[in-house]
Amino acid sequence: MPEPQRYIAHFDLDAFFVSVECLNDPSLKGKPLLVGGHSERGVVAACSYEARKYGIHSAMPMKTALRLCPHATVVGNARGEYSKYSRWVTEIIAAKAPLFEKASIDEFYLDLTGMDRFFDPYQWTIDLREEITAATKLPISFALASNKMISKIATQEAKPNGYIQVPSGMEREFLAPLKVNKIPGVGDHTWRAMQEMGIETIRDLSQRSLAELEGRFGKYGAELYNKSRGIHTSEVVPYHEAKSISTENTFEENKTEMDFLMAELVRMTERVAYELRQDDKTAGCIAVKIRYPDFETTSRQETIAYTFYDDELIAKAKELFHKLYRKGQPIRLLGVRLSELTSEAIQTNLFVDTRKKMDLYKAIDDVKNKYGKDAVVKAGGNRSNAKPDSAEGN
Repeated sequence: MPEPQRYIAHFDLDAFFVSVECLNDPSLKGKPLLVGGHSERGVVAACSYEARKYGIHSAMPMKTALRLCPHATVVGNARGEYSKYSRWVTEIIAAKAPLFEKASIDEFYLDLTGMDRFFDPYQWTIDLREEITAATKLPISFALASNKMISKIATQEAKPNGYIQVPSGMEREFLAPLKVNKIPGVGDHTWRAMQEMGIETIRDLSQRSLAELEGRFGKYGAELYNKSRGIHTSEVVPYHEAKSISTENTFEENKTEMDFLMAELVRMTERVAYELRQDDKTAGCIAVKIRYPDFETTSRQETIAYTFYDDELIAKAKELFHKLYRKGQPIRLLGVRLSELTSEAIQTNLFVDTRKKMDLYKAIDDVKNKYGKDAVVKAGGNRSNAKPDSAEGN
C-alpha cells in the first residue's frame, strides 16, 4: 500500500516581537524599530521591516544597529506580552490541528497528512491563518508542502504576512533558483565554502555529486545532497507541554516565624528552578501553596515572562506569598509550583546580555550536580532547618 501524501504546514509569526510591541503601542507602526536591550552590550532581538532596510538584523549588537539607523526606536518593554501572545496562538492551533510541533515561541509545524480525505489541506490552512489573525491581530505567514524543510523555506518566501503552497513533486523546481544559504543549517562558514566551489544557488548544489559533497563537507555533504533535491524526512514532533514541577514541605511543627518561612520559600524555589534548568525548560507560571493547621489550603498563581532564573522566580514567589498569607496565622505546609513549561529557553530574554548570568547559574548547577542539590543555597535559603520535602514533576 503506497504511503499517503504528506502535508506539512509551517507557520511563522512575522517579526513577532515587533508586532506585539506595535499592538501595545500603535504609534510605533511604520517606524524603524529595534527590540532589545538598551545597555552597552545589548543585542537586537528583532527589528521591523523598516529597520531591515538599513542592513540591521537580529543578533546584531545594538550599538552597531543604532550607528546604521540613528533615528530607530528601541523598544522591549512587553516581555510578558510575548509569552501571552505565543500561548494564545498555540491554543488556537492546538484546538484545530491533529498534530503540531511548537518549534519556538513564534514558529509551528502542523502535520495534516490524511486530512485530504475530508478537506482541502491548503484551504484548511488558509482558514486557520485567518482565524489566528482575526483573534490576535498578529501577522502570520505559512507554507504548505510535503516536508518540514520545504515548508520552512517556502514560508520565508511568503513573508511578510503571506502564504504559499509547494505541491508534491515540485520541490526541486521551487528550490532551484534560491540562494543556497536559504537551506536551514547552512551558516556563513558553509556558505563561503560553497561560494569557493562556485555554488551559488540550490540548483548548483543539486548538480554536484554525492562523492564531491562528502569529500568537501564530510557526513554533512550527504545531508546537503538530499536537501538540494527537496528530500527531508524529519517528522513533526507532537507538542506535549510538560505540566509542572513542584515541591512542598509539611512542617513537623506549625510555623509562624517569617524569617523561617521566607528561607523555606527561597530554598524550595531554588530547588524547582534547578530542576527546571536540568530539563532545559523555562516556566511561564508560578504558584505558591499554603496549608493552615485546620487543613484549609489556599494557593495563588501568576503568569510570568518565561524564565529559569532563581532570582526572578524567588521575587515572584515572595510576592505571591505575601498576597496569599493570612498574617500571623501558623502554617502547616508550604509549596511552590512552576507550570506552563517550555523549551523556549532564551528567546524572551534577548533584551539584556544574559551570558554572565547564565554562566553563573551553570557554575552553581555544576556544583549541585557534583555535591548535591543543597550544596549551594542563597543567603536567605534554609538548609539546616529543612526536613526533606516532597517533589514531583508532571
